[in-house]
Amino acid sequence: MIKKLFKFLFKLILWLLAIPIIAVIIFKWVPVPATPLMVIRYFEQKETVWKHDWVSIDEISKNLQLAVICSEDQNFLKHNGFDMKAIEKALDYNQKGKKVRGASTISQQTAKNVFLWPHRSWLRKGLETYVTFLIELIWSKERIMEVYLNSIEMGNGIYGAESASQYWFKKPASKLSKSEAAAIAAILPRPLKYRANPPTAYIANRKLWIMKQMSFFGPLNYDSKDGK
Repeated sequence: MIKKLFKFLFKLILWLLAIPIIAVIIFKWVPVPATPLMVIRYFEQKETVWKHDWVSIDEISKNLQLAVICSEDQNFLKHNGFDMKAIEKALDYNQKGKKVRGASTISQQTAKNVFLWPHRSWLRKGLETYVTFLIELIWSKERIMEVYLNSIEMGNGIYGAESASQYWFKKPASKLSKSEAAAIAAILPRPLKYRANPPTAYIANRKLWIMKQMSFFGPLNYDSKDGK
C-alpha cells in the first residue's frame, strides 16, 4: 500500500513538472487562448463579459510596453525572472508595516496569470517559481511581454492590451499615446476597482508618476542587456 502511494506521488510530481514544460514550449509560438482567471471571472460575473483579442507585440504601442515596465517592474529587462532587491525591500516593509507589499516581477505575473490559479497558496507559489524559471529560460523578454500584455486583466471582463485600448479609449493598442498607456498601466494593481478613463484623482496622480518614470527610463530596447 505504501509502495503504491509513493509510486502515485512520484508520478504526480513528474506530471506537475512535465506539463508546464510542454505548455511553455507550445506558448513560445502559439497565442494563449484563455487563462484560468478568465474562466473563473466568467462564472463569477452576473453579466457575462469576456473581451480578449490577441495581437502581436508589434501591434501594441511601445508606450504601453514601457508604461507597464515603469509601473510594475522597472528591472524587467535586467533580471532573470526574480528581482531579489525588490523582494528584500518587500520583506523588510512587510515586517514593519501593516499592509502587505508584493514584489512580483512581470515574469512572475505572467507565469501566475497564464498557467496557474489566482488564489494564494504555498503550492501555487512553488509552481509560480518553477514556471517563471521556465519562461525566462525558453522565452525571450519580448515574448514574455507579448504574452503578459495579451493576457492580464485590464477591466471587468477586459483582457489584454487590444481589448483594453478599445474599451477605455476607443482605439487600437498600436495607437495608444504616452498618457493613455500610463492610464491603463495605472489601474493594473486593481483593474476591477479603478478606471483608466475617466480616471479618479488617485489614478490621475499615479498616471503622472508613471509618465515621469517613462521619461527617466528612456527608449525601450529588448536587445540591449541593460534595457537602455
